[in-house]
Amino acid sequence: MKDLKACLAEMFGTFALVFISVGAIYNANHQQMDLLGIALAYGLATAAMVSATIAVSGGHLNPAVSFGAFLAGRMGFTQTARYIFSQLAGAALAGFICVTVFSTDIVSTATPNLGKDVSIGTGILVEATLTFLMVFAMFGTVMDARGPKLGGLCVGLVVAAGVLFGQPLTGAAMNPARAFGPAVVSGHLANHAVYWIGPMLGAALAGVIYGRFLILADELPALPKKK
Repeated sequence: MKDLKACLAEMFGTFALVFISVGAIYNANHQQMDLLGIALAYGLATAAMVSATIAVSGGHLNPAVSFGAFLAGRMGFTQTARYIFSQLAGAALAGFICVTVFSTDIVSTATPNLGKDVSIGTGILVEATLTFLMVFAMFGTVMDARGPKLGGLCVGLVVAAGVLFGQPLTGAAMNPARAFGPAVVSGHLANHAVYWIGPMLGAALAGVIYGRFLILADELPALPKKK
């Protein structure tokens, strides 16, 4: 039952991130807001939903975060797989509802993609770097018992800053689920591998550096039992 509750928290939290992000981009495309508005929408949604789910699941809401926690020794393989499946299910549900509210074409335009003259290699580098910073902040302010008790605020701020930097380049997903949800329902799969390879690489680096070097495993708060 505990695992089910954690998976539901991950699903609904990820749903919120994708749903809000797609809506914010729709408004930006209709001149209701600018890049700052998109950054605030994604960042505030992240801060709120990470904070809301920390007590239940750890507030990952991102396959890359779960992967980083796995490499840091904080989660077992089965639990990590359950989290990632739940996150992708929440993202797909958000994409489906957005298609119903808007249209397939609009959701397609809200699917992260590479900017003009941005190569696949550059896109992977940008996504990896931004995700590294986000997951590093996650370890430092959410997973590390010694860190400030700010919930998901710092994580949300890094996400907002990442959007300000990376939105024109890659869409600044920093989260495979953010790309997966809109892509799977709209069929817009162009350069989709970038949004898995980049974030997973960045999260892996953050997980190893923070989870296995900057902090000892027994100094982290207990997560659900490994399986």
